[in-house]
Amino acid sequence: MYQTVGKRKSSVARITMEKGTGKIIVNKKDIKDYFSQDTLVNEIKQGLIITDTEKDFDIVAKVSGGGFSGQAGALKHAIVKSLLLVSDDYRKPLKQAKLISRDSRVKERKKYGLKGARRAPQFSKR
Repeated sequence: MYQTVGKRKSSVARITMEKGTGKIIVNKKDIKDYFSQDTLVNEIKQGLIITDTEKDFDIVAKVSGGGFSGQAGALKHAIVKSLLLVSDDYRKPLKQAKLISRDSRVKERKKYGLKGARRAPQFSKR
C-alpha cells in the first residue's frame, strides 16, 4: 500500500494505491462519475498508461480545493509519486513524459494599493 499527496494550483489530492484491478475511486465516487470530461480522466491516467500499470493498481483518492482541472492535475501528480515509490524503473519514462515535477503555477496575490495582482487604479488627470 502506497500513500502520497499531489498538489496543483489550490487543489490537494491524497491517494492510497494498492495492488488490484485498476479501479479508481475519487471522493467515494467512480472516476467517470466525479470527472465528467474524458480529457480529465485521460490526463489523470497518463502516468499509469506510460508505465503500463493501468490494470495493476486500485486507487482511492480524496481531493479538495480548486476546480476540476486543478483537482485532476493534483490527482495525476499523486499517482505519479506513488508509481515512483513502487519501482525505480518507472522514473525514466515518467521523467521523459515530464510528469514527475509539480506544476507550481498558482494565483498571484493582490498587492496593497492595486485593484488586483498587477492592475493599477485608473489615472485621473483632474
